[in-house]
Amino acid sequence: MKFKNPNHVALILTSIVFIVLVGFVFLMAEFQVNEIVIGFLLLSTLLVYFIFRQIIEGFSIDHTLSIYNLINPSQKDTVDFRKRLKSEGLNQELQKDVRRWAAVKQTEIKDLKEQAQFKREFVGNLAHELKTPIFNMQGYLHTLIEGGLEDARINYDYLDRADKNLERLVTLVEDLDSISRLESGDQELKVEKIDIIKQIREVFSLFELRAKKRKISMTLNNKYDRPIFIQADRSKIQQVLSNLVANALQYGKTGGVCEIRIFDMSQNVLIEVSDDGIGVAPNHLPRLFERFYRVDKSRSRHEGGTGLGLAICKHIIESHGQTVSARSVVEKGTTFSFTLEKSK
Repeated sequence: MKFKNPNHVALILTSIVFIVLVGFVFLMAEFQVNEIVIGFLLLSTLLVYFIFRQIIEGFSIDHTLSIYNLINPSQKDTVDFRKRLKSEGLNQELQKDVRRWAAVKQTEIKDLKEQAQFKREFVGNLAHELKTPIFNMQGYLHTLIEGGLEDARINYDYLDRADKNLERLVTLVEDLDSISRLESGDQELKVEKIDIIKQIREVFSLFELRAKKRKISMTLNNKYDRPIFIQADRSKIQQVLSNLVANALQYGKTGGVCEIRIFDMSQNVLIEVSDDGIGVAPNHLPRLFERFYRVDKSRSRHEGGTGLGLAICKHIIESHGQTVSARSVVEKGTTFSFTLEKSK
């Protein structure tokens, strides 16, 4: 049998005492019951009931309060809590608080598990990214030490390969430092009025040779005879555009198109960078902006990417108080979209 409140317990105990009193009175009065005896029994029973109720309720409140203090350590107003317990009922109040506490703890546990999983993946990916160029350089240097220096062709070829792996290592460290500063908020933005059209054309010129090598055309969706001004950090936005254009050239199909489209909105400017390449499957899209996440791992590393480019883009755009997203269709291409504040 379960008792849901102190009244039930007090009533049971009072009933037991009442039976005992009745038996005692009957024995003492030699079975002669009158109005005085009955009144005495009733008053005694009520008195016993209220005494039991106060004792049990006080004990229950103290016990509940100890649990309440455990799940609400920051709550100092125990007097108010005692009043609420008496007015709303012990079990109801405690159940509400325990449910809230349990929900918070479940969320915290879930977050901690996700953080632990993220850290494991990050450390594993970082170790792999560092290991690959280091082992490559070690192999090239061993070859040179073991006789390759005497052959001029091998000498130059292996030193060139070692240099490229060293460049990749330096880029990785620089990207890690950049994303660390962005995440911690240590890197201040130098917001100024800039012409986004001019900046896009500058990025196109930086990637002109790489685009020609793959016969990919880089285009704007309009001629844009007049500038479009935005408020942003010039160097950071150039980094975003460079990362997205590099991504489009890497995954776009040979002979395809890398297009940047600009849409003038009321408060912001929407910029889209698209390719017509292999696309990304729907299950990969939610994780595209995670550090070191790669859809095609072997191809990404072969092309020299660090796996941090899109994560850096996300942090830069969000540090401007704006948003970035991706949409894709397999075998048709991928589009990255982000907004920037228009200059007033």
